[in-house]
Amino acid sequence: MPLAEVGHSSDARRRVTIEEFDRVLGGGLVDGAAILVGGEPGVGKSTLLLQAAGALAADGGTVLLATAEESAEQIALRSARLGISGDGIEVLAVDDIDAIIAAADRSRPDLLVVDSIQTVATGEAGGSPGGVSQVREAAARAIRFAKNTGVAVVLVGHVTKEGGIAGPKLLEHMVDVVLSLEGDPDHGLRTLRSMKNRFGPTHVAGLFEMRQEGLAEVADPSAALIDGWRGSVPGTVVFPTVEGRRPVLVEVQALVAPTTLPHPRRSFRGVEPPRVHQLLAVLDRHTDLGVAGLEVYVNVVGGMRVVEPAADLAVALAVVSSAVSTPLGPLAAWGEVGLTGELRSVPMSKRRLEEAQRLGIDRVIATNGDASPGLLIDALTSAGLIPD
Repeated sequence: MPLAEVGHSSDARRRVTIEEFDRVLGGGLVDGAAILVGGEPGVGKSTLLLQAAGALAADGGTVLLATAEESAEQIALRSARLGISGDGIEVLAVDDIDAIIAAADRSRPDLLVVDSIQTVATGEAGGSPGGVSQVREAAARAIRFAKNTGVAVVLVGHVTKEGGIAGPKLLEHMVDVVLSLEGDPDHGLRTLRSMKNRFGPTHVAGLFEMRQEGLAEVADPSAALIDGWRGSVPGTVVFPTVEGRRPVLVEVQALVAPTTLPHPRRSFRGVEPPRVHQLLAVLDRHTDLGVAGLEVYVNVVGGMRVVEPAADLAVALAVVSSAVSTPLGPLAAWGEVGLTGELRSVPMSKRRLEEAQRLGIDRVIATNGDASPGLLIDALTSAGLIPD
């Protein structure tokens, strides 16, 4: 039919009433949307979705929670621990995707959760649950049901040791929304990140804290992530990362130490290793620090993961600060570092500056128009790490 004749509704979203969850979704659940939620074992996927189901049911919605990994009694036990009444939530403990779709077709809930797509199967496809053909066919049937009925469907996905969602890559192309729940086992913070969203912005993140009573929203992520930050020690600097259009302050730490090994150790957490290796090469080429022969460790505190090139300058300053044993003080930094040692501008500079100033950090070194240093060596000099 002609596109002009296709009807649509601009308010077809249903809010889950968990603010961080709704914001990552782009405003709430879209009728008929297929959503894939991935994450490492034990990170809190089932807990978050059970809380979302409870919030949606408390707001008058209905939810069908289909599980092939737990019994109904186990879900009831977790529900009681989280303080969820269970009214408006139905539980189905089977591993047959056809039985799940038939039950959802009878009750027509507002939300269907399948936990997980790698443990359900259909008798019409070959292989065992979790195989490529079974995952592809089970997901296709669940997505087809969502599109035909307008019921929002959430598929929980396992994550491989490489960090990707298990099963065929086609699975991520089939769904409308891909969410990733990330977290450091050593910290209680969890990040719900939007990797794909046909109905809203991508690379949006919501921050939660794992507590005894479940996942609690973090109202002020910046204050939580730099709580206890000390700028009076070498090797630490604040970096205002941007998740979607939301600036969040994180602490970047670095430790540079001598070694007797022929190949110095490198360890990076929360940053992309190739970019840090590139930065170390740039520092070795354009300064006299000689970091190539030293052990280098870089960490983003709180279990956050930073992937944008704007973190280059913050990482470089932290590394040099540790190498020369000079504290930077209360300082925020951002900017992309090129291979020739130049600094390049990055987007959202004004938002980053405002967030840093909101938390009382007035000293910044950044690529921000004419006032920014043009070379990495100038930024290191401005920070007081190397002489003029």
